[in-house]
Amino acid sequence: MRCPCSRFQRGLDARVEPASIPGHPVHTFRLENDALRQVVAEMEALLAELEGGKEVEWGKLERTLQSLQEVENHYLRKEYQLFPYLEKHGITGPTKVMWATHDDIRALFKQVQNALAARNRDMVLAEGKRLLEAMSDMSYKEEKILFPMALETLSEREWAEIKDGELSIGYTLVTPGEDWQPSEEVLAELKESTGPGAGKELLKLDTGVLTPEQLNLILTHLPFDITYVDEKDKVRYYSQGKDRIFPRSPGIIGRSVQNCHPPASVHVVNKIVAAFKEGTKDVADFWLETGGRFIYIRYFAVRDQEGKYRGVLEVVQDVTGIRQLEGERRLLQW
Repeated sequence: MRCPCSRFQRGLDARVEPASIPGHPVHTFRLENDALRQVVAEMEALLAELEGGKEVEWGKLERTLQSLQEVENHYLRKEYQLFPYLEKHGITGPTKVMWATHDDIRALFKQVQNALAARNRDMVLAEGKRLLEAMSDMSYKEEKILFPMALETLSEREWAEIKDGELSIGYTLVTPGEDWQPSEEVLAELKESTGPGAGKELLKLDTGVLTPEQLNLILTHLPFDITYVDEKDKVRYYSQGKDRIFPRSPGIIGRSVQNCHPPASVHVVNKIVAAFKEGTKDVADFWLETGGRFIYIRYFAVRDQEGKYRGVLEVVQDVTGIRQLEGERRLLQW
């Protein structure tokens, strides 16, 4: 007579871990790491040739570096999708350390780019090796620490929400599978709790009346991006237009604004918020150039009719074209 325990054991052995199924967020992260390891190996081979005194293939080095830079989406999904959910469970130390390391790697990318542009063989070798080592170390920490911790901590619904927000950022060198799907129960819960307002109830505003659907349509068609942080420093809303300048994903809703910025810039965020709360300032302006675009970033203190502080409104606009305007245009030109 067979022990029923053996059947139970076979059942456990046959159980498939969700993270091993194509389409699960962790499976996608690991798939990206596999692809990145191949590109890291290609770059290592090129650097070895460079160190050995062979003729430098600058173009191939630049193309391989561009492929490595695809890791940006991998890091952004961690920062804006995975980290917020871990923070909801009180896990903040590892996320802050990893985000700081992401920024270190981003800085190394710029240094290698500059060295390649200057055709500086020694600098390419030195900074290139540092970059590859940092990327490999990060991948190892993800596989051995971050992903196991996340799998142990997060629920099926949380993984479903993470997956739902992935496309707003994109992927690194791979196209994820679609085999993993949350249970029908979780899908039903998500359907009830998400999606743009489509109700017919009217919202009475100061200067008009709109349905939730109309309001959502207006906000998603603004020619700039907005993000609202409430008086408790929690992100409550961001507009999702077609061409968002800086990445946002649903995972940041309810997240502390301090955790939505790189650790190196949190002190600036705190300074702005403190000044707004104290009432000493109402606006903070920044501008920068990136990817050939001129970006204007403004922060406004939000106050109610009694002047009480109710949060911060961030407005981000690509003003590249606006800065180039001259003269007048009074006639329609399409």
